[in-house]
Amino acid sequence: MATTTPLFLLLLLLSTPAMCLEPQCTTPTKDPGHRGKPSQAGSYFVPSPSFVSTLKSTLEQISKLTSLVSSFARHAGGGRLAFAVADCLELLDLSFDELTWTLSGGGEGKPSDLHSWLSAALGNQDTCKESLSDAGAAGRFIAKLVFSELDRVTSLVSDGLREIAGAGGKQRRLMGPNIPEWVSAQDGRLLLAGQRPAVDVVVAQDGTGNYTTVAAAVEAAPTESGRRYVIYVKKGVYRENVEIKKGKWNLMLIGDGMGQTVISGNRSFVDGWTTYRSATLAVAGKGFICRDLTVENTAGPAKHQAVALRSDSDLSVFYRCEFAGYQDTLYAHSLRQFFRDCYISGTVDFIFGNAAAVFQNSQILSRRPLPEQKNTITAQGRKDPNQNTGFSFHLCNVSAAADLVWAGTNSTATYLGRPWKQYSRAVFMESYIGLVIQAEGWLEWAGDFAIETLYYGEYMNTGPGSGLAGRVKWPGFHAMLDKAEAANFTVAAFIDGNLWIPATGVKYTADLTV
Repeated sequence: MATTTPLFLLLLLLSTPAMCLEPQCTTPTKDPGHRGKPSQAGSYFVPSPSFVSTLKSTLEQISKLTSLVSSFARHAGGGRLAFAVADCLELLDLSFDELTWTLSGGGEGKPSDLHSWLSAALGNQDTCKESLSDAGAAGRFIAKLVFSELDRVTSLVSDGLREIAGAGGKQRRLMGPNIPEWVSAQDGRLLLAGQRPAVDVVVAQDGTGNYTTVAAAVEAAPTESGRRYVIYVKKGVYRENVEIKKGKWNLMLIGDGMGQTVISGNRSFVDGWTTYRSATLAVAGKGFICRDLTVENTAGPAKHQAVALRSDSDLSVFYRCEFAGYQDTLYAHSLRQFFRDCYISGTVDFIFGNAAAVFQNSQILSRRPLPEQKNTITAQGRKDPNQNTGFSFHLCNVSAAADLVWAGTNSTATYLGRPWKQYSRAVFMESYIGLVIQAEGWLEWAGDFAIETLYYGEYMNTGPGSGLAGRVKWPGFHAMLDKAEAANFTVAAFIDGNLWIPATGVKYTADLTV
């Protein structure tokens, strides 16, 4: 459960004069699929007095709302209501941090950072609402009392986001073919070469390490570490739920390989957990790296929402990892995330959330759901056209998992995604789309909801499910024929730096968005 922010810190923030963060952001584009023109490399954002005033007002509002929600925690008892209240407190705490970083400029004030933090802060209140709304009569009663205050916070953040939307950041160099610049040179070499670094602690079930559980090793890790802290998890199945809290910076979990080191949980919505709280591995600490392991939720399709990974970790990397579940397998909740050489499997909305996330060279596998269900790979939750969020799949393989193949791929209608929120955004570029995907490609959420405001795109995909002739005719669907349009969704343009240069068939350069 999140703690309320100390009053002296709030007063200090509110009394801090506005920093010069340099220069003005550009006008946001009207096209919901684009972020707007990036600023010149080396540029910064100069906040207006109204921008600073809005952030300070929002921090005050969050502090008041946190106190109000905290008063319900004492009477929430157990079960889903208690989890929902805890979700709200944690999410408000995250919003407070993200707005604080924005107000201080993060030490540099790059527009791409500020844009990411405000985009994350905007979405947190919706998750709080969802948790409360699903917590029975008591949860809905609390919701009535706090929804207007949550909407007030959202409105204030939206005001701030409008000013900064469209301002690009410094475009950052690639240090290797797949690794972003914000991963340190040492970490990048380790990821590229597949070496195992000198570890800080070892987790082993047989007692030969420092800890026998992953959670214990994480709990003992330093807080706000400025250096990489490496936890090596030996092969075995660790039946536990692991939470890496927001103060645990720069953690690195390394296993012995997918299927060898397995973190396994079975929390689910049906068993009384909120979707947010059901995660087997939940990460909020920034700069997280995860390599060579499996995270699974074994609740099964009948238990509905059951998350394997939930991430709110900014500038995080998931490399050679497997995420296995059914409904809601991977909750890319917020901020900037990069997935490389991963296996992700599930059924309904199995990659969802409102992060700015890139999935590269990964296997995206649809499993066999309940008989009456349809499979949807994505349910992206962008709710404001000024958010920099969305899901980009590049050089991936979209296919059926073994259980669906055995049942017959025609036994289940499977789609690339459906619009969870008004401005849902997802693209598939230069990927293999298997026969498992229906000809129309995308599924409506409810009638014509969001079909004009969403942005769904496909660019130069191959495979029997990649044909565009039968695709939906929605205004928001884009059969991207222009390389320049697709370039908006390369990592250089989309998630704060040159995360990738396309390896085959994509004629881009490192300077494409500079």
